[in-house]
Amino acid sequence: MTIIEVPADWPADESAARAVQDALRARVVLDEPGPAPGAGRVTGVDVAYDDEHDVVAAAAVVLDARTLDVVAEATAIGRVAFPYVPGLLAFREIPAVLAALESLTVDPGLVVCDGYGRAHPRRLGLASHLGVLTGLPVIGVAKNPFLFSHGDLGPRRGESAALRADDGDEVGRALRTQEGVKPVYVSVGHRVTLDNACAHTLALTPHYRLPETTRRADRLCRTALAAVAGR
Repeated sequence: MTIIEVPADWPADESAARAVQDALRARVVLDEPGPAPGAGRVTGVDVAYDDEHDVVAAAAVVLDARTLDVVAEATAIGRVAFPYVPGLLAFREIPAVLAALESLTVDPGLVVCDGYGRAHPRRLGLASHLGVLTGLPVIGVAKNPFLFSHGDLGPRRGESAALRADDGDEVGRALRTQEGVKPVYVSVGHRVTLDNACAHTLALTPHYRLPETTRRADRLCRTALAAVAGR
């Protein structure tokens, strides 16, 4: 298995990474609705780390958005591309994620990240970063909130509450995907509205709290990582 090395022009420190975020943030598209929920294809991406070997496994799993059946999948193993710094996690993962997406044999359609888009202190989480680099419509669906608080939301599936920045800007939503379970945290990445991002998330969670895209990509990247560890 080939291990993808860190790109030669990749940011080497926090200052350089933040400068890249500033440049990419200006290119995020927020005024396109994105694909219709439940139609076409939708792709989950996720990563798993092997700290002992300093590698990250990325997976991309394409589903039929209507049936949620797997259409295609791909993995890639890369060197961890950046130190762990809160707010800069995308720089650790994106080279491997891009390689997995590029290995797909079909168009990915909408991409769903296990992370953030605009619900990020610099308004450029993994979902936005990846969207700008690929040009694809991307959303972020995170397990936990990052910095931003929200008000109460009702117990029923589909109820939500805004995630707001200090200036009042709605950067995402806490969304209840199943009755009686914790919400997930949805934010726009690129070329999708927040309303549509929430609709996609509900379409991808018919039975479980997390989207099927995330669940299947998580399993696949862990399997790929285990294969590296056992070789």
